[in-house]
Amino acid sequence: MANQPKLGKIEKVNVRDVWPHEALNFTKWLAQEENLTMLGDACSIELELKDTESAVGSFAVDIYAQEADTERKVIIENQLEDTNHDHLGKIITYAAGKGAGVVIWVVARARDEHRNAIEWLNEHTDSDCAFFLVEIEVWRIGDSPMAPRFNVVESPNEWARAEKAKSDLSETERIKLEYWQTYVDCAAQNETFSQLFKPHKPQAHHWTELGAGSIRYHLVLLINTQKKQIGVEACVHDTDFGDFVLSRRQELEQALGIAGTPYNRKSKGVRFYKSGHDIKANREKWPEFIDWQLNMIMALQNEMVRLENEFETIESKASALTTDN
Repeated sequence: MANQPKLGKIEKVNVRDVWPHEALNFTKWLAQEENLTMLGDACSIELELKDTESAVGSFAVDIYAQEADTERKVIIENQLEDTNHDHLGKIITYAAGKGAGVVIWVVARARDEHRNAIEWLNEHTDSDCAFFLVEIEVWRIGDSPMAPRFNVVESPNEWARAEKAKSDLSETERIKLEYWQTYVDCAAQNETFSQLFKPHKPQAHHWTELGAGSIRYHLVLLINTQKKQIGVEACVHDTDFGDFVLSRRQELEQALGIAGTPYNRKSKGVRFYKSGHDIKANREKWPEFIDWQLNMIMALQNEMVRLENEFETIESKASALTTDN
């Protein structure tokens, strides 16, 4: 008889034996990038850490993070014991205090009444909110290293939410949503664009934003279904830099090869529209429209980086002169 393989026995480890103290041990462990990524993978969310023990009034949420592709705020509350009403209240309080769109409640064991509560919250909130109830487990085979596992026991039904959201949209809103969904797909195939930007989650709006790596401005892609236009925009939050950008509008127009429309309100900036692009009647041309927008937004980003560098140089010189005097 052939030798039989030696098999080990899988044993579940008490989480308190691994992390004796929630804040000092578990929260610090979970905040590490590889472990936060593991939790994010379980929830199908790409998480980025912002802070631990982050203040919410006189309280503090265990982990404050954001969703990488949408920058939605995320709160993570840890409870290495059975769920209770106190922590259910905490996650709602912390979500309100942080303006969070995603709530992740990590627990040792989820009681049925709290599973039902999270399910109810997901069913009765819109698609901008998501509640996850996640059990943390630790397993070991014989003398092998212990292995943690996140088990999602309650989460949003994204498909049902998406269908419900679509049913509430007008025909024009559905077209806008589908256009930006196509944009996300096209953007993922553009290697140069993907190195610079991460598209936001598609919404039924006439615009979608892009972070530009600057606190002074962000970039926007635009569509106008009535005027049959597509466009791009630089939106500046900083007043002085906004004035500087408006004064250099002709340079932006020359770089993009198209006339710009400036605006000067609470924020300042320039929009660049291309007419003759009917979104509603030319669905098959959407990839062509989007390709133009991707190229324009990358050219606009190059110019904005150049202008910001020039602006900072001028500010530095002015500051040095003031100091000398």
